[in-house]
Amino acid sequence: MPEAPLIDQQTPPRPGAVRPRHAASLIVYREGGDDLSMLMGMRGAKHRFMPNRLVFPGGAVDRADLSTPAATPLNAQTEHLLRKNANERLAHGLGIAAARELQEETGLSLGSPPRLDVLHLLARAVTPPPSPIRFNARFFAVDAVHVSGTLGGDGELEELRFYGIQEALALDLAMPTRRVLERLRLWLEMSPGEREARTHIPVMLRDRGWRME
Repeated sequence: MPEAPLIDQQTPPRPGAVRPRHAASLIVYREGGDDLSMLMGMRGAKHRFMPNRLVFPGGAVDRADLSTPAATPLNAQTEHLLRKNANERLAHGLGIAAARELQEETGLSLGSPPRLDVLHLLARAVTPPPSPIRFNARFFAVDAVHVSGTLGGDGELEELRFYGIQEALALDLAMPTRRVLERLRLWLEMSPGEREARTHIPVMLRDRGWRME
C-alpha cells in the first residue's frame, strides 16, 4: 500500500512558502427544535496557530494515526470524498486524527477503538501561503448522540462548551471557521437523501471563497 505523507505534496507552495500539514477538525453538533449548537473552545494566547480564536477540536495527522485501528471504517461517502485528495491510508488517518483530537482536547470519545462510520465530511480548507504554519484541514461533522464521556480534555481549549450557532457567528471568528459553520448549517438543512447524494465538497484554498472538489 502506498505511503501516506503527513505533509501535503499536492498543493504547490509559492516560493519560500511552507507546505501544509494534513489535519482534521471535528464539529460535534446538537440539534433541538430550532436550536443548533456546536462544541468549540478558545485557543490560548500562547498558541502559535490561531491564538485567542474560537475553534473546533482538531489538529495535525500523526504517523500513528495512519495505522491505528478503528471499530468501524469510514462510511462509503466520506471515504469517496476524502479519496479525491488523499490515498487510502491518509483517508483513514484523517478519520482517526479527528477522533483522537476530540478525545485529547475535550475528553469526549467516539469509542475505543473509535467509530469512523459516523463522520461526515463537510469541507476542506488550506491555510494560505503567507502563513508560517499551514494545514490542509478536513472538517468533519458528527451528531453528539454518537459521542460519549465527560467534557474536560487536556486544557488546550479554554471555555470549552457547546455554543449556539447564532452566538458563535456573533463572535470574532476566524474567517474559515465562520465559513465552515455556514456550510454546516447548509448541510443540516438538506434532507438525508440530499446529503447522501453529494459527490463533491467545497474547498477553500484562499480566504476568498469556495470551489467544489
